[in-house]
Amino acid sequence: MPPLASSPDGQGTSRDAGDAHSGESFATANGIEICYQSFGDAQAPAILLIMGLGMQLVAWPDAFCLGLVEQGFRVIRFDNRDTGRSTRIDWRPRPRLPLAIARGLLGLPVAAPYLLADMADDAAGLLDALQVPRAHIVGVSLGGMVGQCLAARHAQQVLSLCSIMSATGNWRTSLAKPGALRQLLSRPARPDCLRSQADHLLRVFSVIGSPGFPSDVVELRRQVERGLRRAYHPRGQVHQLLAVIAAGDRRRELAAIRVPTLVVHGSDDPLLPASAGRETARLIPGARLQIIEGMGHDLAPGVQALLIAAIVEHCQSR
Repeated sequence: MPPLASSPDGQGTSRDAGDAHSGESFATANGIEICYQSFGDAQAPAILLIMGLGMQLVAWPDAFCLGLVEQGFRVIRFDNRDTGRSTRIDWRPRPRLPLAIARGLLGLPVAAPYLLADMADDAAGLLDALQVPRAHIVGVSLGGMVGQCLAARHAQQVLSLCSIMSATGNWRTSLAKPGALRQLLSRPARPDCLRSQADHLLRVFSVIGSPGFPSDVVELRRQVERGLRRAYHPRGQVHQLLAVIAAGDRRRELAAIRVPTLVVHGSDDPLLPASAGRETARLIPGARLQIIEGMGHDLAPGVQALLIAAIVEHCQSR
């Protein structure tokens, strides 16, 4: 197998050469440090991958990234702020998620350390730092919301948008099933134990995963433990969830997006129902909608192949 990641010459600063993170680089963007990896030819059309709530860049499977590279793209994946090895935000107030969720449902202001718009500015700043004038944006879940903000606020840097398993901020179309939300907000039995952390994440994926595309549990545990060994920052996931809640209803912003957009959603998503994807596609002018039967809220191996095909067709037509 070829090397999984390489950094373009002169772009970003490599750290920890020779260790487990030697393929990763750092760039300063929007006042923070962002850890990223770049795959493929630096001169090829770029796809910027934006991951979801609390998930690191390694949550984009290596095979998925290489599949896009094989289709002629440069692929960039990165840790959002407050995840992985990117800057962790120091916010003193003790987050009170139940209160924040209640206030969000009532349309009341919610305190948060930052907003989705700030995360979109991070992504735009990363493209600037890497001297990528324009890129195709692909985001999943929270990453799709960040991608939507990026397309609305920094359209000059966006060739196209692919919003996957994401939503508009309208609670009426995006309420999770109670069991899925409860599992997402739960904590490991032993927060300081890697095995307990992994068990917890596997339980989460068992609830939100794709019923039509089962994952190999042994391989999934390997991937989960790889991420946990790389970094573990549950407070960052809480901060990001607050950012989603505080951003509120973004339907007006989505209606202002003018870049070519593909919306992909699973028919069996228990965390963000298919109605959220349908509304997203309805609001963004000219957006295309693709509903994948049997897909939940994960990147199961069978789902990855379908997503690669959809993304490549969408990007190559722009």
